[in-house]
Amino acid sequence: MLQTKVVSSLVKVFADEEPAGGTYARGSALWGEVFAFQVSFYSEQLLKGLRVRVEAPGLDGRVSVYAVGLAPSELPWRDGRDDHYLRWTPGLYPDPLHPLALVDGVANGVAALPEQWRSIWVEARLDESVAAGEHEVRVTFEGADGAALGSEVFALEVIPAALPEQKLIHTEWFHTDGIAQYYGVEVFSERYWEIVESFARTAVEHGINMLLTPLFTPPLDTAIGGERLTVQLVDVVVEGAGRYRFGFEKLARWADMCDRVGVRYLEMSHLFTQWGAKHAPKIIGTVNGEVRKLFGWETDAAGEEYRTFLGQFLPELKRFILERDLAGRVFFHVSDEPHLDHLEQYRTVSAMLREHLDEFPVIDALSNYTFYESGAVKIPVPANNHIEEFLEHGVKPLWTYYCVSQRTDVSNRFFSMPSVRNRVIGTQLYKFDIDGFLHWGYNFYNTQYSLAPVDPWKVTDAGQAFPSGDAFLVYPGADGKPVASLRLKVFHEALQDLRALQLLESYVGKDAVVALLEEGLDSPLTFSSYPCDEAWLLGVRERVNAAMKEHVR
Repeated sequence: MLQTKVVSSLVKVFADEEPAGGTYARGSALWGEVFAFQVSFYSEQLLKGLRVRVEAPGLDGRVSVYAVGLAPSELPWRDGRDDHYLRWTPGLYPDPLHPLALVDGVANGVAALPEQWRSIWVEARLDESVAAGEHEVRVTFEGADGAALGSEVFALEVIPAALPEQKLIHTEWFHTDGIAQYYGVEVFSERYWEIVESFARTAVEHGINMLLTPLFTPPLDTAIGGERLTVQLVDVVVEGAGRYRFGFEKLARWADMCDRVGVRYLEMSHLFTQWGAKHAPKIIGTVNGEVRKLFGWETDAAGEEYRTFLGQFLPELKRFILERDLAGRVFFHVSDEPHLDHLEQYRTVSAMLREHLDEFPVIDALSNYTFYESGAVKIPVPANNHIEEFLEHGVKPLWTYYCVSQRTDVSNRFFSMPSVRNRVIGTQLYKFDIDGFLHWGYNFYNTQYSLAPVDPWKVTDAGQAFPSGDAFLVYPGADGKPVASLRLKVFHEALQDLRALQLLESYVGKDAVVALLEEGLDSPLTFSSYPCDEAWLLGVRERVNAAMKEHVR
């Protein structure tokens, strides 16, 4: 009654077509890794109340299952594309992963819909208590009466070598205004803090080790003259003309939360507006007992008023950082995505920060090499389609990012792209020794320019602005906990690939690992040249794992 097929985590199972390719029956993984595969299924008739039984001797308590849901996409691509998209049409795309509770190895609540393909995502968390060797994972679909309707077996080999700690600094911009708006909770209420921590914990579990920290409401994707919901962590009191007092209690609570969930780095929000650094971010303060907006779009970023404010605020912030022993964990921003005609303004306001914070690293998403060459920024974050010039000049440290504009040739993670195009970046980050990865959308639940909030379950393109998959990686769950996307999981696999390659390098050296990566390729691996092929990428990991076995026996 039920047709089933095992496929890899890199397959997107659409409702209206059978997953391409053969059965994916076996794989290998290291200790410290989360390994995933999918069991797709199809029925010609409606079957509700199905049960999924998972039997995995030796992996007890380490296996989780999810139902892969479908999300709507009105805008699957925009303004240019290449041949490496799965679809260009609007419709329903596999993306949210709805967790299924396993009780005594059985999950309930699965349905097979008539003449539709769907899939179950199965993942195993492998710690060093798991015995090395082959483990069998059997997934059986049962009717409400317990009768078996279909069954598949996956063979997972556990290799006795542990992934090293992640060295890459990874941030996906964390937008707490969207959390407050979606759940209807007051900013800084106890419920707000609970939900924010839950979203942060999920981020850390998937390799995000840096958190955007809203000193003041981040001036990101905000219409000129508009504003986003206030989420400012620093309290400001005006004590007189040009005199300010600061409170860091909320920032301290934020730092404590980050420590609790495992966030390694704090990414202080931008101190000047996006697209030119011409203005101050929205800053709220208390004046004679009344809360008012002190600075914003009407403020000249380089003017005396804001310069005076920063001259008092930044030394106090530095004192807080040093007292909390955070000095090695803090990064700052000037302004996001300045263009070449903003260079002089950027240099001017950047010098205002360096006057007080010169010992702290500053990172900014910008893709013109002149910014680095002129000394305006020490740690550039060029987009992955503009990184070649920085690589040619041997820039270090060097980060990269992508967003809506990186639509052709390079890696990205839109709904409409194959998952291999998401995961391949792990090999690229490794080959070119990239120090950090930045993306703007962990949970951006607004329209473009933050003109209005959206329900991300219904609107996945920020109000017909960005291709679906650009604005967020997690969905807001009904219980205040985020629902992971397939794209979040696959990017985490890319980070695991990076760590596995680094581990192998410790045994055989960099040149040998790069040679293994490029084995059989017609041209060297770059950020824009790579096989967009599932079998190739899975084969790379299997070759890496096989080479590892030679050194851990």
